[in-house]
Amino acid sequence: MENIQWSCTAFADLSVAALYEILKLRSEVFVVEQQCIFLDMDDKDVNSYHVTGLVDNKLIAYSRLIPPGIAFAETSIGRVVTANSARKSGAGKLLMNYSILKAKELFGNQDIRIGAQLYLKKFYSSFGFNTVSEIYLEDGIEHIEMTLYT
Repeated sequence: MENIQWSCTAFADLSVAALYEILKLRSEVFVVEQQCIFLDMDDKDVNSYHVTGLVDNKLIAYSRLIPPGIAFAETSIGRVVTANSARKSGAGKLLMNYSILKAKELFGNQDIRIGAQLYLKKFYSSFGFNTVSEIYLEDGIEHIEMTLYT
């Protein structure tokens, strides 16, 4: 997918419509598709930057860039999601590349730690992330912590 329009926006600068689309996509995938009942709004959004990828003004990819000291001691990338319609298109890889670049621009060239769903270990490893924890359950889904060392 080459026609994705990427942006990275502080929470306070998000429009109401943009925030609605972000929360809608996150709920569609993390709550409905993955059948996981959890509180998605976890108080980290307000202090984070929000990466959006739009095609024809429709949100197809999203991640949240979290400053150091909030989710982990390190910078973190979370809530990484692509719309069902954009899967297998390469949008997820483009999203992660853009997210890593923006995280380094915003927070400096430092390690990035993520809490990854276990089934995505190979995907995140392809960006240089290394497993740094045992498998743990979060909201009934197996996760691992991974770190991208700089």
